[in-house]
Amino acid sequence: MKTIKILAIPLLFIGCLVSCKKDTPVTTADTEKLSETKEFKVDFEKFTLDNGLQVIFHIDRSDPVVAVALTAHVGSAREIEGRTGFAHLFEHLLFLESENLGKGGLDKMSARIGGSGANGSTSRDRTNYFQTVPKDALEKMIWAEADKLGFFINTVTDPVLAKEKQVVKNEKRQSVDNRPYGHVSYVIDKNMFPKDHPYNWQVIGSLEDLQNATLQDVKDFYNRWYVPNNVTLTIAGDFDTSQAKEWVHKYFDEIKKGEDIEPLKKRPASLTETKKLYYEDNFARLPQLTMTWPAVHQYHPDSYALDVLSSYLSEGKKAPFNKVIVEDKQLAPNVTMFHYGSELAGQFRLIVRGFEKVDLNEVDKAVQESFTKFETEGISQEDLDRIKAGLETNFYNSLSSVLGKGFQLAQYEIFAGDPDFINQDIKNILAVTTDDIKRVYNQYIKGKHYVATSFVPIGQTDLILNNSTLAEVVEEKIVEGTEENFDASIVATYDKTPSNFDRSVEPAYGDTPKVTVPEVWEDNLTSGIKVYGIENNEVPLVQFRMNIRGGLLLEKSNKVGVSNLLAELLTKGTKNKTAEELENAIESLGAILNVYATDESIVISGSTLSKNYDKTVTLIKEILLEPRWDEKEFGLIKQSVTSQIQQQKASPRSIAGNEYAKLIYGEDHILSHNNLGTEGSVKEITIKDLKQYYNNNLSPSVTKLHIAGNISKEQVTTSLTELNKNWVPKDVRFPELKAPTSPERSKVYFYDVPGAKQSMLRFGYRAMPATDKDYYPVSIMNYRLGGGGFASQLTQQLREGKGYTYGIRSGFSGTPTLGSFVISSGVRSNVTYESTSLVKEILENYGKNYNDDDLEITKSSLIKSNARASETLGAKLNILTNISTLQYPNDYITQREEVVNNMTVEEVKKLANQYLNPNKMIYLVVGDAKTQMKKLEQLGFGTPILLNKENEIVKD
Repeated sequence: MKTIKILAIPLLFIGCLVSCKKDTPVTTADTEKLSETKEFKVDFEKFTLDNGLQVIFHIDRSDPVVAVALTAHVGSAREIEGRTGFAHLFEHLLFLESENLGKGGLDKMSARIGGSGANGSTSRDRTNYFQTVPKDALEKMIWAEADKLGFFINTVTDPVLAKEKQVVKNEKRQSVDNRPYGHVSYVIDKNMFPKDHPYNWQVIGSLEDLQNATLQDVKDFYNRWYVPNNVTLTIAGDFDTSQAKEWVHKYFDEIKKGEDIEPLKKRPASLTETKKLYYEDNFARLPQLTMTWPAVHQYHPDSYALDVLSSYLSEGKKAPFNKVIVEDKQLAPNVTMFHYGSELAGQFRLIVRGFEKVDLNEVDKAVQESFTKFETEGISQEDLDRIKAGLETNFYNSLSSVLGKGFQLAQYEIFAGDPDFINQDIKNILAVTTDDIKRVYNQYIKGKHYVATSFVPIGQTDLILNNSTLAEVVEEKIVEGTEENFDASIVATYDKTPSNFDRSVEPAYGDTPKVTVPEVWEDNLTSGIKVYGIENNEVPLVQFRMNIRGGLLLEKSNKVGVSNLLAELLTKGTKNKTAEELENAIESLGAILNVYATDESIVISGSTLSKNYDKTVTLIKEILLEPRWDEKEFGLIKQSVTSQIQQQKASPRSIAGNEYAKLIYGEDHILSHNNLGTEGSVKEITIKDLKQYYNNNLSPSVTKLHIAGNISKEQVTTSLTELNKNWVPKDVRFPELKAPTSPERSKVYFYDVPGAKQSMLRFGYRAMPATDKDYYPVSIMNYRLGGGGFASQLTQQLREGKGYTYGIRSGFSGTPTLGSFVISSGVRSNVTYESTSLVKEILENYGKNYNDDDLEITKSSLIKSNARASETLGAKLNILTNISTLQYPNDYITQREEVVNNMTVEEVKKLANQYLNPNKMIYLVVGDAKTQMKKLEQLGFGTPILLNKENEIVKD
């Protein structure tokens, strides 16, 4: 896909890691209140064209935008062995060109119409294409989607296919081959499903299969699966349904129906033995045990109980796996567990990434002990209710945008047989009983066979599970000049598909939507807290973000990591609640609460059901004013953070971010440090250090609360009464930060990761803060360079033109005091020099070649995209943050339109010449020094400086 979403598994990981879902008994009153919520219903209209196209409409007039999604019921499960990765390859191809959109296709049009960025995703069972656009572009989108479905395949030529193969292969290198534990799912699926099962291979396919794909293979796949009777079109947002119906008929009716497609039969995995496998991972620094049991398909009646079971077993202080593995035996910082259901089968997966040098046999014993603990204690009704409350909040969060609702309606149509399942799904979640939990555990987990994988650092096979066999994993070698050449500029010649009207004429815009800036309210409390809010009643949710200025800024360079450890500890109990009781109290409200530290703040953020907002604020007050300072929890947190730091050492992406900060700030600057700290500094930090930071720096006088959702200003103000009264202000002093200087001459720095399949690039310099008068103008200037996605020159030349990368971007970022410019990408290892040289060339010529067409595209995109600027609660919080932190006026969104409209080509050229000098930048490359470092001398910036000199480079 265009931005990697190969499977839902990474999303499940995110949900487990960022949600601080917690745990205390729910009272009868609380349980009754949970059931009092007014039934949430998503209305829709569905109709079917004569050619079989399913069409679903949903009206939401809260913002002048429309989300359009085309979902094909084809994923990797419809492929055959030896020709894997085709569904995902098509997700890429369909954006490039179609007969009437021309070269650049939907990507090029999206840049003009202010779309959210045309994108797509592929799973085992479906591929979707989507974006949100201003409502005046709806006909254009319907025209474009029809062109992809009925007027596309002739535009795919051998050069187009050759180039896109390289892009997809780069995606695989980035998301799998160059990533710690990237091959885990490959090993599991190969051993979970038989060779002829459509889930035996990965969605992204193999590099060999992708390389062997022929043009005829591609055409055959498209003609079989991309037909109206295998596709659902969803339109959600602010539009006229009768007019939209006319457009759908006009553009889709004449596309011919394909052959009938028989549904695939459910085919759950069945293991006759437990399989144990191991692999020495080049990028891993810690041992990881993954255990996977066959389970049920998506929306199976038992899938809901399995979801709850995974949550109960692994999430929160009370979870049996947390009690045994994390707290008692201290083998790992956390445990991840989830049920992953697909159309044909499902998996129940447990992941334990141990601390350094932990024997995975000890982890295995602890897993069995954890299961025994669950069997003995079971799950209480109170625990079940708190988990349901969290699932209810997550469900509403998934529907908080028109695109989210559109996605779900299509999902339910294809996999549940009816879009109305959107109104049944939450009922099924809330109907799970404690007996259901026990039953599914006994039926699918207890005593059943599973696949166990031990992934360990190279040379540490002494840590693997006993009786494990070596897993077969295909590793790509770095060889210069092995990729095929192609000319992506060649224009395809073909006979156009006939139509009963001239489809080459792009539809006109509709009436220009009126951009409504959300009404912002403000309140300055007597304690010094500044409150900024937006009331919005689309879903029964409230989202909030409290910024307490400080973070890394207020730390000492010899004890970096204090603010991060403090943020972690604040959720581990209060004066009157243990960590377990606090977690229970949070999750029982259906709340998600995160406390984390950044370079310049400690942040308390989250969401809650609006009916439980007051109780959530009470808990926030308790966390802030009555920390528990639990020594045991502090020790566990230090172990966990140390593990994170060790893991970062194995990730090229993390290495690039950490090393780039050192280079642009300088070694003596506090912000040059990783805010997690180092293994040494974390070891030295004590609770006394945390208390000192807390007593000196956490103050209402440097706090700003941003809140959006189904809540009024009066309700918010009233809820903050106790916090305002009891939080004593302090005089927080911020150090004078020396502004880092930009380099007078470019230098190249290299960090060696032997065997890296990609090189991570970070090029840039210290730039202006976000309050500088040029900050927004340079963002306008940067749009066509690298800020406009597929409208950017960097993307068009390095990805679309050369196939060097999966993605590349550039941008200015800043705070009230500091800012930076950075170009970032991951490129194929054997074109590291070529990619860097091309970026340098683009920078040199950007200002010189900038023209009226570039400016017109920039203006159209930036102005029209304002229709989407405040659609979601998260977007509203970002608006409030800009207003409060950067002192932007409340209507800055519309004021910026004037800045964009007044921008000239000459002004852009001037800004480019001033701020884009490739000879005064830092060039950082993280990759394989043995094969790539020497060639970078050709850039003309001298001999590259090796940052990790302990890595000896073997001379060729």
